[in-house]
Parts: sequence; structure tokens; C-alpha cells
Amino acid sequence: MLAASGNKLFYYTWPKDATHNYEIDFLLSHGAKIHPIEVKSSGYNTHASLDAFCKKYSHIVERRYLIYTKDLKRDKETLLLPVYMTPFI
Repeated sequence: MLAASGNKLFYYTWPKDATHNYEIDFLLSHGAKIHPIEVKSSGYNTHASLDAFCKKYSHIVERRYLIYTKDLKRDKETLLLPVYMTPFI
């Protein structure tokens, strides 16, 4: 849905520790700013990768999204979107 909406899709990963990585499922570029997107099928109460990424790159993050299977909601700076709303990002 993101690609069909005309977005170029990027993926980003970096080491958390010796055995684990943080990963951002999609990065959308909007001018000089980016919109990180994490996709969750369950366990949406935690979004450690998204939080760590936004802290590390706060100077270029404009909006942050979590796509999941529940209702529309806001969790501090993160907009939690139901899957069917993905084309509206």
C-alpha cells in the first residue's frame, strides 16, 4: 500500500547489542525529513526500535507511525494506525 501510494521504501537496521538488532520496517522520505514506520502484528504496546530510532535521529524525524491491527490511537509522539489506513500516510 505504501509503494502503491507513490512512496519509495527504505529499510533500516542497526545493532542493539552483540546478538540483537533494532530495525525500522519502512522509512519514507518527505523533503529533508523522514517518517519512520514500524509494523506490528501483535505486541503493539512496545515499539523499542521506533523509539530508539527517533531518539537517535530526532533532528530529521517529522512524524512517526506504527501500523497495527487495532483502532486509531496516539501514544505520545507515535500515531498508531490500523492497517486499512496505511494509504493515508
